[in-house]
Amino acid sequence: MILRSAKGQSLIEYGILVLIVTAALIAMTVYLYRSSNARVRRSIDELNYYRSD
Repeated sequence: MILRSAKGQSLIEYGILVLIVTAALIAMTVYLYRSSNARVRRSIDELNYYRSD
């Protein structure tokens, strides 16, 4: 009986760990998207600046 409940507990712990890692990856995706968007905008602005000269 004790072995069975320990196995269930470890499965729950692994499940929680997977959820935390998944949430962290989703949060990172949002920030990476914003960062890449800002870089593209900056590059476009620089190209437009040199083009207008």
